[in-house]
Amino acid sequence: MTSDKALHPVLLCADDYGLSPGVNEAIRDLIAAGRLTATSVMSLCPHWAEGAAPLKALSDKADVGLHFTLTDQPPLGPMPKLAPEGTLPPLGRLMRLAYTGGLDTAEIRDELARQIAAFTAAWGGPPAYIDGHQHVHQLPTVRDAVADALAAMPGAYVRLCGEPSADILRRGVAVPKTLLIGGLGGGLARIARARGIPANDSFRGVYDFSGRVPFGTLMERFLDRPRRRTLVMVHPGIPDAALRRADPLVDQRKVEHDYLKGPEFAALLKSRNIRLARFADLATA
Repeated sequence: MTSDKALHPVLLCADDYGLSPGVNEAIRDLIAAGRLTATSVMSLCPHWAEGAAPLKALSDKADVGLHFTLTDQPPLGPMPKLAPEGTLPPLGRLMRLAYTGGLDTAEIRDELARQIAAFTAAWGGPPAYIDGHQHVHQLPTVRDAVADALAAMPGAYVRLCGEPSADILRRGVAVPKTLLIGGLGGGLARIARARGIPANDSFRGVYDFSGRVPFGTLMERFLDRPRRRTLVMVHPGIPDAALRRADPLVDQRKVEHDYLKGPEFAALLKSRNIRLARFADLATA
């Protein structure tokens, strides 16, 4: 029989809590079943406040952090430069602005403060970590604001999205996209190291959401050879009208939820000697 000390701890994080009631329900369902150990909250979305209390009942089972959002949704306050018509831009435009010096530092910092405040007001405390919807927390200007916010929250960690290129190539899942996301995160990784901000050392879960490859096959690859602080990102959900209005990723969320809840995933964890863990467990493993 395998002892706990022989198990490899892995943090499994569901993004987008607050996006819709169905996403909230699916994530809580998986946390309660022991199939998730973190979730990232979109506190600017209308379904966060109503979803906070039932999630709080599971707070001993998972880390709950802020999914800092700067794309596609209405911001929590005025952003006349980035969102002049009241809706944040698509990712491509945000990236162009970030890499050409076009983001207003004060606007980004103010919106981050508002999203942290909205998280804290509903949750009763600060986020356990900060990451970014569509990985925007890695972008120039944004990453500095995130680092400063984390410095004011002792013990909070940051999601890094880098992974050794050899590991990405060996895994063979969405290689160009994964290399791009990881490459964009070099600046944030350097800041985290310099400022002593806790972080994961391996990031997995990027794929094209097409469903062409069975999700179970993808998870087998994502869980191959975990490192000391491996974080795997997932996007489970139960499709509903609110989700269809808010986001193009709908039906694949149900595929993820059903797999993560089911016996095939449990068997995979057992066969790989993997224990799903919170970040504090990764840090001391």
